[in-house]
Amino acid sequence: MSILPLVKITAAPYENKIFDSRVQTILFNKAGTEDRYPIISLNSLEILKLSFDILGAQSENLQYTIVHCDANWNQTSLNQNEYLAGMTFDNIQDFKFSTNTYVKYVHYNILLPNENMKPRISGNYIVKVYRNFDEEDLLFTRRMLVLNNASTIEGLARPATLAEHRYTKQELQFTVGINPSMVVNPLQDVSIVLMQNSRWDNAITELKPQFMSNNKLEYNYLDQTLFNGGNEFRFFDIRQLRQFSANVRSKRTDSVVHVILNLDESRGAMQYFNYLDYNGKRLVQNKEGNNSDIDGDYAYVNFYLSSVMGVPPDAEVYVFGEFTDWRLMPEYKMYYNKNRQRYDLEVPLKQGRYEYCYAVKNDKGRPDESVLEGNHFQTENEYLVLVYAKNLQYHYDELIGARKFSTQTQ
Repeated sequence: MSILPLVKITAAPYENKIFDSRVQTILFNKAGTEDRYPIISLNSLEILKLSFDILGAQSENLQYTIVHCDANWNQTSLNQNEYLAGMTFDNIQDFKFSTNTYVKYVHYNILLPNENMKPRISGNYIVKVYRNFDEEDLLFTRRMLVLNNASTIEGLARPATLAEHRYTKQELQFTVGINPSMVVNPLQDVSIVLMQNSRWDNAITELKPQFMSNNKLEYNYLDQTLFNGGNEFRFFDIRQLRQFSANVRSKRTDSVVHVILNLDESRGAMQYFNYLDYNGKRLVQNKEGNNSDIDGDYAYVNFYLSSVMGVPPDAEVYVFGEFTDWRLMPEYKMYYNKNRQRYDLEVPLKQGRYEYCYAVKNDKGRPDESVLEGNHFQTENEYLVLVYAKNLQYHYDELIGARKFSTQTQ
């Protein structure tokens, strides 16, 4: 199996997107943690670590920059020196070559903020990684959030109250406490983003408070803060390639390692079954090596999904999860195997433990997991509430609050 060829994907720059298919295993977390949310407090000692691999044996001349955005991820009109201290771009100098792997790659790391580049103000930022000093030659973009905490958030996530959604959806009810010295007109200048399991694709935005009392904005809707309950995530473990592991049927090695997963079936009409998952999160790790960054190999993982009643053979079915950026990526589109009456896919993934689900592209071009995974009010999910306020003096959106809730604790 040869290394994937270079494929350029035309896309808007202000989302989590990959523009070069040789870029693999992008991780953006608080350094030293498994926290999936790239959020740091303004002027704190918190550090984010952005790491990624590029398949191939040669290093490249790479740079990065940071772009300030509004609450809707559109670039603001601020000059870079107004929101960045230090340099406006920098070279990526921390890279290492893979060792003792079938698939050759180069591993890169960026720590943010750093002595060369630091955000001056709070809000949304896009990290752009590109080559040869050409910002149009993008490799990928990542969303990053800088918090100036000036609010309190109280609330809960629970099964939907409305009878028609009681068994399939979950609702968030919450209250946001506002500092009146910072926000002049909270009913007009505060905006909210609600996220489920770190997904941006189905985030709820443009939510207005029902009322305000004692500097607290109340969001106790029964119908506007609903998310599909979904199902617990499927998973497989390839942290060890010399031994069999969870949900792996077989392995073989030629020029690379091929991993054959168990045959999956639709869970759309199945009863809910509770088990511990990590809400779609992946853990990149090689249990057989010393440094997973550079000695973790890439295995070509084979997904198989049985043909499903109600899903026509020409339906567009995708493997879907955090490792696909919660997007219907062309590389993760399955093809229908007529002879075996199933959907097949083979893709390279770095050693680790992965959680995933299956999604069908709906008539709006968006992922729909309901048919293949089902929706259950009992499913344990993680929710994030983000609170933005307009800075009227400098005309940008400040991130003034962030709080996570889990249905497991309710």
